[in-house]
Amino acid sequence: MNVQMQLKKIIFCFLPALLCFTVRAQQNIAPVADSVSLTLDSAESMFLHNNFQLLAQQYNIDAQKALVIQARLYPNPNINFATALYNPSAKKVLPLPFSNNGEFQAGVSQLIILAGKRNKQVKLAQANVTLSEYQFYDLIRTLKYTLRSDFFNIYYLQRSAKVYDAEIQALQHIVEAYEKQNGTGYIAKKEVVRIKAQLFSFKSEFNDLINQINDKESELRLVLQAKPTVFVVPLADANETKNLDPLKYPLTTLIDSAFKRRTDLLIARANTDVNKLNYNYQKSLAVPDVTASVGFDQQGSYVNNATVGGLAIDLPFFNRNQGNIKSAKQMIEYSVASQKGVEAMVEENVTRSLQKAIDEDKLFKSIDPTFNTEFETLKNEVLSNYQKRNIGLLDFLDFYDSYKQNALQLNSIEYNRVQALEDINFYTGTTFFN
Repeated sequence: MNVQMQLKKIIFCFLPALLCFTVRAQQNIAPVADSVSLTLDSAESMFLHNNFQLLAQQYNIDAQKALVIQARLYPNPNINFATALYNPSAKKVLPLPFSNNGEFQAGVSQLIILAGKRNKQVKLAQANVTLSEYQFYDLIRTLKYTLRSDFFNIYYLQRSAKVYDAEIQALQHIVEAYEKQNGTGYIAKKEVVRIKAQLFSFKSEFNDLINQINDKESELRLVLQAKPTVFVVPLADANETKNLDPLKYPLTTLIDSAFKRRTDLLIARANTDVNKLNYNYQKSLAVPDVTASVGFDQQGSYVNNATVGGLAIDLPFFNRNQGNIKSAKQMIEYSVASQKGVEAMVEENVTRSLQKAIDEDKLFKSIDPTFNTEFETLKNEVLSNYQKRNIGLLDFLDFYDSYKQNALQLNSIEYNRVQALEDINFYTGTTFFN
């Protein structure tokens, strides 16, 4: 009878931990004072408003637009004046211009751009604006993918952390209860050692999981530009994601969307366009420009008060911009080859991401929906049998470990499925699954 009373005391010590594990898990995982609960939509809105990388890229776009303005400008005219410093005949310093002893020269010149250089330079600058805009959208696509991946990863890791916390709290209470009974002879020493070993193993695994969560939290804070003390608690609707079907869109639709909207492919095409425009511009530079001028000379020309006009042009004997033209032509070949490589990568990425999403969806849907509920019920029955001493402590711990592994695996399967759908969004450049 005394043995039964001691056992009941032990059991009742750890039962409260099982009943309130959800609250304690949340308290152990995050600093409550700095916790911020965010839905996916609110996190994306915060990212678009706060991220410094996006702000920097917007400044780059503005800088490229300013270069378009610069390319449209015409060369400034040149005006020059000259006067005599000393007249040796009259022995006068700084004789007055337009006097009998003075001299005055003046001229105006204007560079006339030929071969359409100005228009070609404007088009090249405009193409660079387009390229910088595509780079901006590609940065959004990449950072948004990181945000969404981290968001769901943290959500499912936190669910797993609650499982660990529940088991650690329960085992900790058992250990404390056993230690109170130390030396009474009712509890075998080997059982106490076995429980402590299991508890240490769970704490070590839990610590690794918390570090993994904190690493993802750090990455997510950088994307959101949140303070280092902030802990983001994702608010995700697991039931909503369960209804997503990777077979909703055929492969041809996904590939077509990727070829139209994948920003890294648009960047590759824009680079090809830029290099083609640069090639045309470099060829136009082989044509020398003309400088037109008008001048006046008071006494230093063949007649007094001479007015003259003239044209000046470089003779393209040596420098015909051959090197830059050849380099620009090779850059076209380089960008075309790079573009084809990106196109092949896009098609492969989309195809593989769809295959992976289908496989993950099949695995997820192959799980019996009642399995988890049955496992929970069985856990309670095992606990009840342990209370009645129908099963031993080691059998109870083995089942508890199996329960943990099952819960972690279910969370992993759900996350892998959601992540596979996010991969499709990323590789197609379109949010098909939200």
